[in-house]
Amino acid sequence: MKKFVAIYYAPAEAMKAMENITPEQAAEGMKPWMAWKERVGNAMVDFGAPLMPGHATTGENWSPSSKTVSGYSILQAENAAACQALFENHPHTSWAPGCSIEIHECAAM
Repeated sequence: MKKFVAIYYAPAEAMKAMENITPEQAAEGMKPWMAWKERVGNAMVDFGAPLMPGHATTGENWSPSSKTVSGYSILQAENAAACQALFENHPHTSWAPGCSIEIHECAAM
C-alpha cells in the first residue's frame, strides 16, 4: 500500500466564518466528515485536523502564507486512482464555494 497526504484548501472567507459557529453547529458540520471516515475504513491512516493559517519562507525570512490550506488527512491505497476514489462525494468540496482537495503520494525513503 502507498500512503497519500490529502491537503484541503478553503477560501479565507469560509475559514473566517468558522470562527463564529456554535459548538452545536461544529458538531453537526463534523457528521459528514465522520461518515466519510467510516466509509473509507482501514484506508484512513491519520484522520488529520484543521490547520490554521501558516507561514512560509524561502530560506531567510518568514511571512504569512498566501496558501489557503485548511486541513490534512493521510490515507493509504494501492495507487493514486484508488486514493482518488476514496474522495468521491467528500464533504469538503461541498462545504463552501472554492474548496478543493489535493492528494500527494508519499515517496518511499
